Amino acid sequence: MSQHQLRGRVAVLDGCSFRVSSLDLLAGSADARWWRADGADLAALSRGSPAAPDPLNRTFASESLVFRLLPGLSWPLVPVLAAFDPLTSSLFGFVRLAASNSSSKAAAAAAAAPPTEEPTMFASCAQLSPRLRVRWTLREAANAIDVGLEAAVGSEYYMAFGWADPARNVSMIGADVAVAGFTEEGLPFADDYFVTKYSECLLRGDGGAEGVCPDTFYDRRNGSTAGDASVNNTRLVYGHRRDGVSFVRFSRPLASPDKRYDVAVNATREMTVIWAIGLLRQPDLLRPYYLPLNHGAPAGTAYGFLTLNVSAATNGCPGPLDAEDKEDQGRITAERQTPLVVTTGPALHYPNPPNPEKVLYINKKEAPLLKVERGVPVTFSVEAGHDVPLYITSDAVGGNATARNMSEIIYAGSPTAEGVPATPTELVWLPDRNTPDLVYYQSLYDPKMGWKIQVVDGGLSDMYNNSVLLDDQQVTFFWTLSGDSINIAARGEKKSGYIAIGFGGAMVNSYAYVGWVDSNGKGHVNSYWIDGKDGMSVHETHENLTYKRCRSENGVIIFEFTRPLTPSCSGRVECKNIIDPSTPLKVIWAMGSQWSSGRLSVKNMHSVTSNRPVRILLLSGLAEAVEDLRPVLAVHGFMMFVAWGLLLPGGIVAARYLKHVKGDLWFQAHTYLQYSGLAVMFMGVLFAVAELRGFSFKSTHAKIGAIAFTFTCMQPVNLSPTTPSGEWRNFIKKQDHLGISAYLHREDRSGSRCHGTLHGLQHLGHRYGSKTIKGLTCGLVVWVVSAVLVVAYLEYMKVKRRRDGVDGLMHKFVLGNTEEDDSVDLLQ
Repeated sequence: MSQHQLRGRVAVLDGCSFRVSSLDLLAGSADARWWRADGADLAALSRGSPAAPDPLNRTFASESLVFRLLPGLSWPLVPVLAAFDPLTSSLFGFVRLAASNSSSKAAAAAAAAPPTEEPTMFASCAQLSPRLRVRWTLREAANAIDVGLEAAVGSEYYMAFGWADPARNVSMIGADVAVAGFTEEGLPFADDYFVTKYSECLLRGDGGAEGVCPDTFYDRRNGSTAGDASVNNTRLVYGHRRDGVSFVRFSRPLASPDKRYDVAVNATREMTVIWAIGLLRQPDLLRPYYLPLNHGAPAGTAYGFLTLNVSAATNGCPGPLDAEDKEDQGRITAERQTPLVVTTGPALHYPNPPNPEKVLYINKKEAPLLKVERGVPVTFSVEAGHDVPLYITSDAVGGNATARNMSEIIYAGSPTAEGVPATPTELVWLPDRNTPDLVYYQSLYDPKMGWKIQVVDGGLSDMYNNSVLLDDQQVTFFWTLSGDSINIAARGEKKSGYIAIGFGGAMVNSYAYVGWVDSNGKGHVNSYWIDGKDGMSVHETHENLTYKRCRSENGVIIFEFTRPLTPSCSGRVECKNIIDPSTPLKVIWAMGSQWSSGRLSVKNMHSVTSNRPVRILLLSGLAEAVEDLRPVLAVHGFMMFVAWGLLLPGGIVAARYLKHVKGDLWFQAHTYLQYSGLAVMFMGVLFAVAELRGFSFKSTHAKIGAIAFTFTCMQPVNLSPTTPSGEWRNFIKKQDHLGISAYLHREDRSGSRCHGTLHGLQHLGHRYGSKTIKGLTCGLVVWVVSAVLVVAYLEYMKVKRRRDGVDGLMHKFVLGNTEEDDSVDLLQ
């Protein structure tokens, strides 16, 4: 037995089959098989191959089965027959077979020799409690009985078993018991004890002893003569701890020479035996012996009595013991800002045999089980040597799984994560909510040097970068942006049957995510599209949600999931559920008493909801309740309207329709209005920056606004007449050399104006709802109609002046100069 509580007897039946009787085995993975190899070490097993096709992926309970070798195999090719799991390189147990090249005489001698038997095998077994068993083999001719105690308890527990005094009615007083267990170093022991009182072993004032004390202790304290001297008649044979189960085998005589403190065992009739399990106190200077502490209660669990006839063979043990906690290694819990020192040392109690000679130690503990919390950084100080780089992997064996044609996920570490005590290397790893519950720390170059890392949920505030309380402060919303995806969690602050969050300004036309725990305690997370207020209007969708988890803590529901920012699908309603981190996300919530998959009814209706949405700025981690137009944003919109709706169009109108006025009034009006519009627009940009608390060009509105602002600033560059008014005539004459600039001046102006107010109103509607901008849209329509009527009138008047010959340019009037003519109007 190496792992998985393997126990059984192997017999070769013929050249291609074998039988395993009394087979006990805890289930392995789907890859576990009977395996053939030329040795039981890791290298030999890695070179081996399956010996039989039957999987060992279930629990075997005292079964007798026949297995056939794979086609083409014969026993000379199977020097070692092992139960092996290649997925985790785990050896459950093995038997060595006779060498195939032995001579006929040696083979005959080997065949005549009695079969070997492991110390874990016995003739009989009895179940004393759900956690404790006794196994025994009677050797009456040798005046001895071999006893094995087996318990699914921690290494700090003792196991006691013995025979009651036949002269007393069922009682522990006067009982002869063996106390077995493990030392702090992990070594097994078994000693002979005698019970004189229902208490721990105590010293009386007169130097005597009472309680549960070793036989030899009574002899020293009570001054017995040599003729009746007590001795320790319990002889340790074997002991181990596997998979959280303690096993100790010892031998004792049926009739002992110690008549005072040993009870004679009659092998032919029923006798009362007693048993107990409890905590064990290790020896110290005052008490140089193992001290069983009070076993406690209840009867049948911590202690008990049983009538037993050791000569009657029986098997009352239904299969292998399965301990709840199979980890018997040291445990280390990682703490924030406290480094874990990684070194190497000899493999003494490596939990996954076969093991290499050298394994990883953390904080001087051999291959401990490491416990970390999601969201809490773990710092390793690697001092294991330059040939032992540390890495965190999904592979249970390590040593670069890709070299074994195995896929693995590496969470941290690299070939550079190596060091020595003089120059250690620091490796920082941050497990997040997407990290599996179980990963491994290993050496990048050599397999099976490390062990497990148990990843548990920390506080949600540690696991997520941002969190806000939604409306009414009854639901907390958590999120972390990660590349092109977002991790989301929600926690109700009150007990409920389910919790739902929705993306939208109201329940209708929103995308909802619901988390609940069913009657079997299993958590669920589903996504929905809601287009009405009844159960038939809640439609389950098929969004690409990953890492879904839901749990209940004292009635409070917490659920988590990960989804892409932009769904990679089309044609379905959920494909439109796009999250833009630069655009505020409206979130609502609801809670109720019951939820279920499939068809919904009035039973699934919510009992409490948010009163209004909360707008969350995902990039900055801030949130605000949806309300009327904010003053800062209102000023931004007003300034942009003044700039784009009044000043800049006014400058354009002045340049086109005021040239018939004497002097350079049209040019001054055009220049002053354009520069004023540019200044007001710049002030509006500053107010937008104040609203967003920084520059952000990720939204479409911001990108178009930046382009429009850039083109507007290029207006003075495209056409910048800086000559005094007296020289304006010369500038006009040179316009044939500035044709491109004049064209860009016109197209810049018209292209920027196309951005206008429409996209701003669209962005405003997405942020505050269509109801908020209804009045603004009506006002915009009135303004556009008025502007069109004014421009039409001015254009009519301009055409009329030209037809009547009264246009200023037709009279060859040049701005600022009455002496020369110019009939070219390139600005027009």
